[in-house]
Amino acid sequence: MPISITMPALSPTMTEGKLAKWNVKEGDEITAGMVLAEIETDKATMEVEAVDEGKLGKILVAEGTEGVAVNTPIALILSEGEDAKALQGFTPKAPKTAAAPAPAPKAAPAPPPAAPQRPTASAAPPLQVAAAAARPDGARVFISPLAKRLAAQAGLDIRAIQGSGPHGRIVKVDVDAAAARGGMPRAPQAPATTLPAGEGFIEVPLSMMRKTIARRLTESKQTIPHFYLSIDCELGALVELRQKINTKQDAYKLSVNDFLIKACGLALKKVPTANSIWGGDKLLQSRTCDVAVAVALDGGLITPIVRNVDQRGLPSISADMKELAERAKKGKLRPEEYQGGTFAISNLGMYGIKDFAAVINPPHGSILAVGVGEQRPVAKNGQLAIATVMSCTMACDHRVIDGALGAKWLAAFKALVEDPLLLLL
Repeated sequence: MPISITMPALSPTMTEGKLAKWNVKEGDEITAGMVLAEIETDKATMEVEAVDEGKLGKILVAEGTEGVAVNTPIALILSEGEDAKALQGFTPKAPKTAAAPAPAPKAAPAPPPAAPQRPTASAAPPLQVAAAAARPDGARVFISPLAKRLAAQAGLDIRAIQGSGPHGRIVKVDVDAAAARGGMPRAPQAPATTLPAGEGFIEVPLSMMRKTIARRLTESKQTIPHFYLSIDCELGALVELRQKINTKQDAYKLSVNDFLIKACGLALKKVPTANSIWGGDKLLQSRTCDVAVAVALDGGLITPIVRNVDQRGLPSISADMKELAERAKKGKLRPEEYQGGTFAISNLGMYGIKDFAAVINPPHGSILAVGVGEQRPVAKNGQLAIATVMSCTMACDHRVIDGALGAKWLAAFKALVEDPLLLLL
């Protein structure tokens, strides 16, 4: 029987992808580890390797096809001894559709046997489970220990997850499905605006990345109680130190952003309770000080993560950030390089933006928006002076960070920026 190659889930949030390119053609011999195709997700273009051997019998989805749902058969492999006749009358299984769970106390019926299908990537494709309205506060939630732990790690509210196990019990596949939807049932889409003819509009199709940004950040503003704290930092000492370091050697060149990333990591270390995310019925405090950095791309943005910032020197942070940004712009980041973390920084100072407020990227608990460093009049010892000043605005998830805690973190960040020698220790 032919083996189905299915559209893999290459990230926890992926529900569909674009089959960007086939690297093989019908009739080619397939060996384990061979790169079969390139899949464009919402964040990157990734290669899919074969795990089975045989001959590529039929391509079911042409390259360039967008919106291919996870778990959809995209090609068929003929096993040893099979020929094209094996494809006659063979119909690969379609992806599972959402179905309401069986009412309690009956257990959900077992699914019928399916044709053998092999995953084409290490990540298991998430099952699509029907979403349900959130349970009322205080109602008992039946959930397996594994599912509860996975939900906590993903920052999901278990009361909003519909269980498909016996008696409505939440199991692992339910958590995986909720994570794939972004942690909550999708909000109803507003109807498209009908434009009068002759208005001169150009219709621009949405990319996978733009669709995901629209969905996740809409959910962020709808479900995360944002509040904002702003502070001004003097940059004179930092700019002077950076200039001295860059002129003393040619091995590397530090940017102002490298210093700010380091300051964010050390501030998280000094105020560890701010290094947390919302876990539904608990807070999850990270053991590491990782900083996600917003990188602008054509048609969107992505936040690669610089890991263990508090333990690394500025040259290491600078080299890592340059390499991550370069691969991000080529769509070559691996999922683990842009997923996770508790905190992000977005710097629009290079565009001349004085100050702005950023939207929290779930499951992060906060994001720091950095404006341009510019000369401004300041009062020093009762006298008017000129200093290079940078405005920073911290967006906080009020479920995780209260005003006093956010202010404490900003004070630690400001102290490090204005005394940059502390960043070299």
